[in-house]
Amino acid sequence: MTIIISFTKETNKQLSLTTQRALIAEAEKAQAELSFLKAQVNPHFLFNTLNNIYTLATIKDENTAPSIMKLSNIMRYITDETGNDFVSLQKELDCITDFIDLQKLRLTQKTTLVFEQEGDFEHKKIAPLILMAFAENVFKYGISNHNSNKLIIRIFSKQNSLTLFCQNTLYPDKINTERSGIGLENTKRRLNHIYKNRHILTIDNSQNLFTVNLTIQL
Repeated sequence: MTIIISFTKETNKQLSLTTQRALIAEAEKAQAELSFLKAQVNPHFLFNTLNNIYTLATIKDENTAPSIMKLSNIMRYITDETGNDFVSLQKELDCITDFIDLQKLRLTQKTTLVFEQEGDFEHKKIAPLILMAFAENVFKYGISNHNSNKLIIRIFSKQNSLTLFCQNTLYPDKINTERSGIGLENTKRRLNHIYKNRHILTIDNSQNLFTVNLTIQL
């Protein structure tokens, strides 16, 4: 009986250690993947922005200098803030605002842009750049030089939750020809890592519209 009890205790101990090692390994794997996904976010929209500023510079547009300053703000945000797991929500929104302002410079009269922010954004934290892929996606796929189009980005903050609504017209030819970037799949994985069971994401592409509804419990 003594031998059986001792053997059972040792077996349980080894099983517990094995389980613990597996959990640690899984956590380290998730953290490594999350770091990789976060690193992928940064270059994508920076390259697009640099292309826009280059165009302004070649035609000596008066918005060149302000655009460089906005890009500097974005780069400073990435350098100083995105190494953290969470950042000020207001700083995240300031970065998105600068990004959208830069995108406005290439819009024609055929495009109507609706960008709204509403609610209390102070004293709240969010994972850095978690919203950027959705905003970038609106501009990347929702603009046509031949057809009238409407881009909508709305951000609402209520108590401990944040809601993002994005919508743009679908242009299948752009989806096939645009250079692929981080895409939305990586952002979905980031959300699952950081806000598991604390977010609701719905994406709908019916009626020739691409619509995103995201709610995050902060």
